[in-house]
Order: sequence, then structure tokens, then C-alpha cells
Amino acid sequence: MRYVELRRHTDNDGDRLTLRGVADAHVISGRLHPPYDVFVSTGAARCTQMLEILRSAAGQDDVPVTDAPGLRSSVEDRWREASRAAGKGADVEAMRVVDPDLVERESWLLGETLRQVVNQLPDGGRALVVGHSPTNEAAVLGLTRRPVPPLGKGEGVLLVEDHGAYRVERLD
Repeated sequence: MRYVELRRHTDNDGDRLTLRGVADAHVISGRLHPPYDVFVSTGAARCTQMLEILRSAAGQDDVPVTDAPGLRSSVEDRWREASRAAGKGADVEAMRVVDPDLVERESWLLGETLRQVVNQLPDGGRALVVGHSPTNEAAVLGLTRRPVPPLGKGEGVLLVEDHGAYRVERLD
């Protein structure tokens, strides 16, 4: 089995965590499940900043943070528009009604990048990934073909891969 903890970054102002975001990341660090084989960021500074806090709390400062830009959409404005049109708190399935091509194509692309993260792990390995919403949820949909509810700031899911089959659990 292989494990991926996929979290949304905490509160931010632009591309940096706010003081609250930093404090929330420290709270989350008390609920980690180290050791991790890899720490993965979308490349956004706010995601990398959160990962550095979590990595330090896990006592793994020697493990580099890897960027996976494929976990970040190149059409973020389109996602924002689909989200706005679908309504407050909409999940990716509601966004699919508004823009089916966006959700289908992007979920596949994001899911393939998430699959690469899983595939690089050894048996029993664990990754900690910090990304964005709704692209985290779209990546899970693309990989597992199952939707997950929208992730609030700092929230996440645990993907458990067992011989190509996936189970998704909510993280607290």
C-alpha cells in the first residue's frame, strides 16, 4: 500500500500564508503521520511555505520539497468562473454541470500528475502534498473517479493505494 496525504494550503494573502495560515499550519503539524518519502508542492509559494512548516514539524528538514506544477491548473480563471457559476460551496460535480469540458479535461490532467506522485512511492511509502481547491478535489476525481466534498483551508484527504485500487478518507 501507498499513502498520499493531500491538503489544501491554509489561509493566505496573495501567494504567502497569513499569520493565521502559519498558525493553522502549526496546528495541523500535530496531526501528521510521518515519516514521509516525499513532500510535494504545486510550486505556489503558499503551498511550499506550508510544506516547510509541516516538514520541519515532522523532523524531516533533510527531505527536499518537490514541485509538481501539474497539480496546479493552467486555467485557474476558468475554475473560478465555474465555481462562481455553480454557487457557493459547490463541489467539482456541480462545476461539471456548468463547464463539463473543464472538469473532464482538468480532472484527467491533475489526476495523472497525482498518479505519478503515487507511483514514485515505494510499497508502504507516504507522500505529503499541499495544493489548492478545487484542483485538489479534481485531481482525486481524475485519479479515483470518485468526487470528494470541497476542502476548506488546511483540510485534506488521505489516498490509500492498494495494488491500483484507491480508497479516500477525510483527514481532520
